[in-house]
Amino acid sequence: MPTSKKVFSLLLLLCFLSCNQSAKDASFLMAEAEEGSAMASETGEKQLSEEQDLDEELPVERKLIKEGYVVFETDDMEASRQQILQSVEKYEGYISSDEAHNYSGRLSNTIVIRVPAEHFDALLAEATQGISKFDSKNITTKDVTEEFLDIEARLRTKKELESRYLELLKKAKSVSEVLEVERQIGQLRAEIESIEGRLKYLKNRVSYSTLSITFYKNIPGQTAFGKKFKKGFKNGWENLIWFFVGIVNIWPFVLLAIALIFGIRAWRRKRRKA
Repeated sequence: MPTSKKVFSLLLLLCFLSCNQSAKDASFLMAEAEEGSAMASETGEKQLSEEQDLDEELPVERKLIKEGYVVFETDDMEASRQQILQSVEKYEGYISSDEAHNYSGRLSNTIVIRVPAEHFDALLAEATQGISKFDSKNITTKDVTEEFLDIEARLRTKKELESRYLELLKKAKSVSEVLEVERQIGQLRAEIESIEGRLKYLKNRVSYSTLSITFYKNIPGQTAFGKKFKKGFKNGWENLIWFFVGIVNIWPFVLLAIALIFGIRAWRRKRRKA
């Protein structure tokens, strides 16, 4: 019996030492990860600082988002539309939105165009050629160079940290260590995808400018009396048609009524003679 107790105590001691060692290993791995995170962050900040210093010394390609909105009146809606569409095709743009409206007294068409940034001015000039007066014309340019560089630097830092976590994953010796490192990698991957999405969006907005063109044509309005007369004539014609349709539907009853009238009149004539 004493021997069994000794064996049991020895097993407990071994389990304790093993668990203690796993905890130390996990702590060591997390310490390495945290150290890597700090180093990556410091590296990213250093790279960003170096890039900013470089920007001051060397010319930097500016990242600009250009947008425009114009409104004008036209005498020929179809001709204006064709002129715009031909300009879009010529300068390798595409239509992202095309809306037509028929309001009381006005026809209008709004076309939203995405065009390569270098062709924005040329397309605007050609699409509105012959227009001497604009109801509204608004061209804006937004500089996103600083945000662009900041996002690129953050993305590099996150990817370096992800690589370090992947190396740590290879060194993990227990299930708890693997799960903890994989959790950190999952969080990093979500952050990286979010940053990449924002960077992709900015690149698209910089590469392709947006131009919204609205053109319209006024239709001479009619007087209130003229509108009522036209509506009354239309309603009268429709009612006349429905009247004939109703007669056609009850033609047997109409014939019966006519026969009954003639029968009564014939009976009365006979009665007078008698």
